Amino acid sequence: MKATWNETVIAQSDATVVVEGNHYFPPDSIVSEYFKPSDYSTHCPWKGKAHYYSLEVKDKHNADAAWYYPEPKEAAANIQGHVAFWKDVVVSD
Repeated sequence: MKATWNETVIAQSDATVVVEGNHYFPPDSIVSEYFKPSDYSTHCPWKGKAHYYSLEVKDKHNADAAWYYPEPKEAAANIQGHVAFWKDVVVSD
């Protein structure tokens, strides 16, 4: 699987984990230079607190376009640190 935004591959892996229709990419599969920490967070009742990254690729900014669970609840332990996407990021195989 690969994730692309702004005509650039930002993550690629053969070992994503699918949860609720979202592909979660292992932390070592993202191209870290494109990921900037965000102060935004959300809460999922069964996964826990999600933290976000904004993307910066080719002088374009996509705020809060990636999320991850650094300390998920036990039910979501298999996606700890994995990154998922939305906001015009295309995930394909």
